[in-house]
Amino acid sequence: MAQGAGRTIRQAVGVAGLAVGVALFLSVAAMRHGFFDLQVYYGAIHHWVHDGGEVYDYLRPFTQYGFTYPPFAALVMLPMAYVSWTVAIVLSVSASVVVTLVLLWWLVDPISRRVGWTRWFALAVAFCLAAAYEPMRETVNFGQVNMLLLFLVAVDMLRLLPKGSRWAGTAIGLATAIKLTPGIFIVYLLVTGRWRAAVTAMGAAAGATLLAAALFPDASREFWTEALWNTNRVGELSFVSNQSLRGVVARLNPEQPSTVAWLVLVVAVLVLWAWRARSAAAAGDEATGLALTGVLMCLVSPVTWVHHLVWLLPALILLVDNAMAAPAGSRRRRRLLVAAGVAYAFLISRIVWAWERDFTGVDGFLGSNTYVWISLALLAFLPVRSAVGRAPAGAARPEQAADPVPVSYR
Repeated sequence: MAQGAGRTIRQAVGVAGLAVGVALFLSVAAMRHGFFDLQVYYGAIHHWVHDGGEVYDYLRPFTQYGFTYPPFAALVMLPMAYVSWTVAIVLSVSASVVVTLVLLWWLVDPISRRVGWTRWFALAVAFCLAAAYEPMRETVNFGQVNMLLLFLVAVDMLRLLPKGSRWAGTAIGLATAIKLTPGIFIVYLLVTGRWRAAVTAMGAAAGATLLAAALFPDASREFWTEALWNTNRVGELSFVSNQSLRGVVARLNPEQPSTVAWLVLVVAVLVLWAWRARSAAAAGDEATGLALTGVLMCLVSPVTWVHHLVWLLPALILLVDNAMAAPAGSRRRRRLLVAAGVAYAFLISRIVWAWERDFTGVDGFLGSNTYVWISLALLAFLPVRSAVGRAPAGAARPEQAADPVPVSYR
């Protein structure tokens, strides 16, 4: 009893020390964006509801930035029209924190049970490290919806619904109706042969989109015919924050970025992803399927701002998972832990911003695209886990809660 109490005290002190260290790091490294994106959402919804304007006509004062999501997203955000700005901030931050904790629990808890870590301690450490992660802190400081979308997708991808549930795919469909890019996970369902879930996802996305069109026909017409195609509302493709393949190509020639070169790269990574995703699905490794597809989405999207890279979190956690499944002291464990540590260190460092004003030359090409190189490495080399009694990535089931679960990897 005394030994257990001593261990708990040491862990509590360790978590407190880590939390203080992260807080100090954030006080220096975190940029204060004043919830810029949330201000766009809030202003657009108020302009729409209270001023009688159209949601897509609103631009944040003195900027070219307006509401860029589909009409169903506006419907989901409609309650913001009836709360104060302070309440909107509290709701945004609280929602991101809660879904992050849940997602980390799904991904980290199986690791902690397998290797015998104290579960609350593993979650607390993971949350502190996630708070320092640049895309996460940017998501919170901008008031973005990234973690909410990742949470919705994870509900389906980690198969948290009962096996064979008719609702499988619904959450992916809703995420797609809120923002189009999660639609890549419908492609994953098709590529890996989950036909029923894919049809359900498409039905959910279509149903939500049609509901928004029925309620707000003018807004829907404007989005699908005008706002969706107006790239000026998004920002400069060559801006260093755009850590997608399109951003890489645009920074090579900002005045006339090559669409052909971009499409060739997109096709190449799609082929690689399809092969690796099918391997993960064949092994029953849906967590790696989630991670690989999240990485793919960041690479092929025309615009992947740094805060969108929260979609890399599952891949980074799975690198640690793979490492801890390897024999203690083995070269494989050391190699994977080093890979995870190096990737994480770069992704908290703001290193790409060193080339914000000048991304020319070899150093500019390599440095300004650092996060893209990490994404490509994760897509190519994240191990696929061959499960033999593997613990599912999700909430623990009673019969699985007691014993560590062996996993083999390839």
